[in-house]
Amino acid sequence: MAELIKMPRLSDTMEEGTVATWFKKVGDKVEEGEILAEIETDKATMEFESFYEGTLLYIGINENETAKVDAPLAIIGEPGEDIDSILGNSPKNEIKNETVTEEDKTIQIEQAETEVDEDVHVISMPRLSDTMEEGTVATWFKKVGDQVEEGEILAEIETDKATMEFEAFYSGNLLHVGLKEGDSAKVDSLLAIIGPKGKDISRYLNVPTKKVEVTKENVVAESKPEIKKADQAIQNTSEVIKSNDRIFISPLAKKLANERGIDINQLKGSGENGRIIKSDIENFKAPVQSSIAKMPSSTQSSIEDYYEVNHSQMRKVIAKRLSESKFSAPHYYLNIELDMSETIAFRKQCNSIPDTKISFNDIIVKACAVALKNNPSVNSQWFDDKIRYNNFVNIGVAVGVEDGLIVPVLKNADKMSVADISRSVKEMAGMARDKKLTPEMMQGSTFTISNLGMFGIESFTSIINSPNSVILSVGSIVEKPVVKDGSIVVGNTMKLTLACDHRVVDGLTGAKFLQSLKPLIENPLSMLI
Repeated sequence: MAELIKMPRLSDTMEEGTVATWFKKVGDKVEEGEILAEIETDKATMEFESFYEGTLLYIGINENETAKVDAPLAIIGEPGEDIDSILGNSPKNEIKNETVTEEDKTIQIEQAETEVDEDVHVISMPRLSDTMEEGTVATWFKKVGDQVEEGEILAEIETDKATMEFEAFYSGNLLHVGLKEGDSAKVDSLLAIIGPKGKDISRYLNVPTKKVEVTKENVVAESKPEIKKADQAIQNTSEVIKSNDRIFISPLAKKLANERGIDINQLKGSGENGRIIKSDIENFKAPVQSSIAKMPSSTQSSIEDYYEVNHSQMRKVIAKRLSESKFSAPHYYLNIELDMSETIAFRKQCNSIPDTKISFNDIIVKACAVALKNNPSVNSQWFDDKIRYNNFVNIGVAVGVEDGLIVPVLKNADKMSVADISRSVKEMAGMARDKKLTPEMMQGSTFTISNLGMFGIESFTSIINSPNSVILSVGSIVEKPVVKDGSIVVGNTMKLTLACDHRVVDGLTGAKFLQSLKPLIENPLSMLI
C-alpha cells in the first residue's frame, strides 16, 4: 500500500519547510532509514529519512520550493501502484495526519482492515531514535483501568540509545497493555489501548496500530522531565518502599536485576525510605557459600560460578552496527607518532587561567576540526549510491557507558574554540553516562574520535562509525627517550591510528590528512593564528 509522506515538523516553531536537496528521484528504490531529502527549517537544514521502503512514486515539493507543514511531500509504494486516489484525498486510501494539539504532536494513522471506533485508540511501540528497531518497556506509570489524560506520561521506554518517557495523546481509560515491564517488541508492535471504561476491545487486539511520529513535544528525554503531578506521585511511589506484598524499585535497578537474574525479593533497599536502587543490585552477592560448603571436598573445585545478562537494546544495536561496518567497509589503518612537548606546555598555560580546564582530547578535537576543513575528502560518508562530501564538521566523541558505547556529536566543531569544545564534551559525556542524551545529540557525525589514552593504552584500532569514512584512535602520552638534534633526550610522544574506509578514502588521502593534523596537535598555538 502506498504511503503518503507529508512535510514534517522538524522544530517546535516550524510552520513551513523548504526542500534544499532531494537524494532520491521518482522511480528510485528507497530503503527504510535512507535519507530522502534535506529540509531547511526556520532553525537549520536537517536530513529527513524514510520510515518506509519501496519505490519513490511521487515528489510533491521540488528543490528550493517551500510548503506548509503537513503538505504532501512524497509518496512511496510499489512500482505502477495507483496514487491518484491518494492525491485526490480518497477516504479509502488517504493516510491522514491528525493534529492532536496546536503543538508539535502528529500521529500518522494506517487504515485498519476493521473499522475502529473513534473513541478507541490503539497505540503502537513508537520509533524514538533513527536506529531504533525495537524497544523495551522499562516502567509503566499507569495500570489497566487507570484514567489517562492527554499529555500524561504512560511509560518509560528503553531504546538503543536512551531511556525516554512516552506520553499519551488521548484521554480515556487504559484498557489494555500489550507489553509487561521488561518486555521488548519491534517498532509498531501493540503497546496499549486507550478508550472508554468497560469498552469491549477484543476485536481491536489484532488490527493495525497507530504509528506515532515522535517529535520533541511528545517524547520527553530524561534530562527534561515534564511529568504531571499524578504521574510524579506514581513515579515517586515506585521508587521508595515495599508494601502490600509489592516490591517497589527504581526502573534502572529493576532493569539491572532482570538482566542479572537477581531475585529482587532477596534485596534490601539502601535508598531513601528503603528503596531498592542501582547500587543494591551491583553490590548484591547470591548466598552460595553455604551450599558449596556442604558439598564433598572432591566436588567443590568443579563449581562454576557465573551469571548471564540478556542483551540490552544498546548492546544489540552496537553489535549490529559495528558488524555491518566491519564486514562491509574495507578497513585499513594509518599510524603516526607525535611529539607532545609543546602541547603539554600549551595545556598547562591554558589551565592556569581561572575557570579554565581543558584536556588533551579537547585540543585533539579542535585540531581534527581544522584539519577536516583543509581536507574535505576525509570529511565524507559512504552511501550505496553516492559519496557525500560535507562542508560542515560534526565530530562524534566516543563515550564509554555502563551498557556499551555512546557517541555524542559536537555540531560545527570547526567554529568552536578549545574552551567551548571542553565545556560541551564534559556536559555531553555526563549526560551520556546518565542516559540523558536526546537522539538529536547523537546524530549527524561526519568524523569520530575514540580516546583510550587515559587508560594507559598506547595504541589501538577502532571500527568506523558508518556511514562516516574514518575514525581516529588516540593513545596515551608516553615519556620515553627520543632523538632531537642528534641527541637522545627525554620526550613525550603520543600515537594516533586512523582507520579508513578504502571505498572512500585512499591511502594518499588519509596520509595527507594525518600530515595536516600532526603540526596542529604538536603546536596548538598554530590553530589560534
